[in-house]
Amino acid sequence: MRARLTYFTLAAVLVVYFLLVGSRGVLLIKQGTAVTVVFGAAVLVLPFIGMWFLWHTTRFARSANRLARELEAEGGLPVDELKRTAGGRIDRDSADAVFAKRRAETEALPGEWRNWFRLAVAYHDARDTVRARKAMQRAISLRDRESETR
Repeated sequence: MRARLTYFTLAAVLVVYFLLVGSRGVLLIKQGTAVTVVFGAAVLVLPFIGMWFLWHTTRFARSANRLARELEAEGGLPVDELKRTAGGRIDRDSADAVFAKRRAETEALPGEWRNWFRLAVAYHDARDTVRARKAMQRAISLRDRESETR
């Protein structure tokens, strides 16, 4: 719940920021000189890029949460079997062992979205955010295709 509140707060702050930047771009364009019009147009591009990124990230998070809810209902969410340090951090060797297990499961059944979801969690635990995101995108894609064929 706290993560969701933080996300929505930051998203609201970003939207306000995009509106402020956009208004500055409009003011620059209204000045009418060649330099301010070009600069104002360039400034207006930034809020559009930011809004696209925010929309894309929100859509990804909603899709991942939908898969998590579905896996939870099936009883298939990965169990936290990781060892932790005294400070609460995940033990690297423990994360690597779980990752190897998840990778083997995914290689055995590469078309199964549930395995990709669990692999994404293992990547995240191993602090490999880029691969975690790609694995989760693969899980979402596989799940969406599965829904279409039903």
